Amino acid sequence: MKNKKNTKRTVILFTALFCFIYIIFALRPLGAELHLTPEWTVDMSRLSQSKEGDEAIPFRLGQNMGYFTSDGRVISLVSFPFKASISENYYAPYGADNRETKFFLSNGEEKGTITSPGFPYFDHDRIFLFMPGGNSFAELNENGEKIWQYESYAPVTAFASSKMGSVAGFADGNLISFTKDGSIDQSFAPGGSDVQVILGADISEDGSMIACLSGQNKQRFVVAQKKEGHSRVVFHEYLEKDFTRQSLVYFNKKGDTVYYNYKGGLGIVDIKKSVSSHVPIEGTITQIEESSVGDIVFVLSRDKETYTITTIEPFDHPAASFSFKGHNAFIQIRDDALFIGRDNKISRLTISRK
Repeated sequence: MKNKKNTKRTVILFTALFCFIYIIFALRPLGAELHLTPEWTVDMSRLSQSKEGDEAIPFRLGQNMGYFTSDGRVISLVSFPFKASISENYYAPYGADNRETKFFLSNGEEKGTITSPGFPYFDHDRIFLFMPGGNSFAELNENGEKIWQYESYAPVTAFASSKMGSVAGFADGNLISFTKDGSIDQSFAPGGSDVQVILGADISEDGSMIACLSGQNKQRFVVAQKKEGHSRVVFHEYLEKDFTRQSLVYFNKKGDTVYYNYKGGLGIVDIKKSVSSHVPIEGTITQIEESSVGDIVFVLSRDKETYTITTIEPFDHPAASFSFKGHNAFIQIRDDALFIGRDNKISRLTISRK
């Protein structure tokens, strides 16, 4: 009887000790939660005068584009009948049969005329022109004059640029990156699929890495790094389902993470660790924007007339999401501010961690 009491006492003491140790080691400080605080909402048709020192933030909603400021003033609004390109520095509307293109500064002042036929693309202060036929493009200077040009026999199916270069993907499955002066520094075909085509591509800010989604029937995502004049694949994976549309590929500012969309989700690759993660997201991802607050990434997706914004914390944690109805939408991020455009309104939310 005495042995049973001792055994029972021992079990109780052991259990209590285990619980105490578990509680001590399990205690962790709670992480700061993400907060989005609404600041203002403006109608984009209510124009205001620009002021000296204003940062012009570009937007495009439906058949309208323009610029607004972080304090809620819409300082430019331009309607366009066909298509348009806009960045922080330049904008231009253009038609289906574009023989030449006038382009403008963010303040509305005419900057120059692109005299060659084609379709302009502005990325910050960089100007590109895609030629008729779809298989050639050029980079232009601030006056609209050609700096360099590249021509292929296959149509361009993906394109992106950064401060240190640009990358183009083609319908024949080739992926080529260029330096700022137009020299080719990487060129290879990812392969691995029955049908070779590049559906999406991006280049890191320092120009050392490129990434793409390629192929049909065993679709593949590949990250390659420039090393001693050659391309070295540092990561690749095959997708379970093929994605038949163009894909959005996005390197973060640090160049250590790359995102891409596929059918039903968002792929996230930690390049340093060479591992990937997948976050289910319905619909089509239209934008990926990065915040300086906690390195949080905001993903805008569309499923019919429902838009969803999903927040991703490093490296792959979906922290929150919210949805709204609309015909057109965009997101922009500046410092600790998230700007959301929907149809004819623009709103500001302040991003914080508390």
